[in-house]
Amino acid sequence: MQELIAKRYVKALGEATGTESLANIADLFNAIAANFENVKFRQIMENPDVAKSDKESILLDAVKSAGSEKLNNFMKLLVENGRINIIPAMAEEMRKEIARSSKNYSGVVYSNEEIDAKTLQELSAGLGKKVDATVVLDFVKSDYDGLKVEVSDLDMEINFSKSRVNAQLIEHILKAI
Repeated sequence: MQELIAKRYVKALGEATGTESLANIADLFNAIAANFENVKFRQIMENPDVAKSDKESILLDAVKSAGSEKLNNFMKLLVENGRINIIPAMAEEMRKEIARSSKNYSGVVYSNEEIDAKTLQELSAGLGKKVDATVVLDFVKSDYDGLKVEVSDLDMEINFSKSRVNAQLIEHILKAI
């Protein structure tokens, strides 16, 4: 539910400020969203006994460096409507929106065997051609028996499992007999 609300707010903020300044705003929202991982900060922001004006003051101080009256009004609107808790979801949505507009995506390759940088670059280039975008892949060693590529922003997952290939090969041989 928060993601849907965050999408609407991010869309409105992007239309009001422009996509170029959305990247700068996203950096500020990422910093504020990181503060939500701090238990004390979250308790202050979620506590109904803390005055809205105090919460507003904290958030306005956090975005003061942007020097944008629109952003200040936006933060006031979030506080007024009790939507402070969606700031982390908004930060994530801004990251996705910036990735969509710039066509730069990042993904992860999982495997139980080491994959060298050259292979990762070839996978990135091939995948980038398929989706007409720039894709940067990082390697994560896991217990996956094969190769699994995930690009979450594109809702894309490609996997090749050794056990699945063996099972399909045996099935094909049995059908041929």
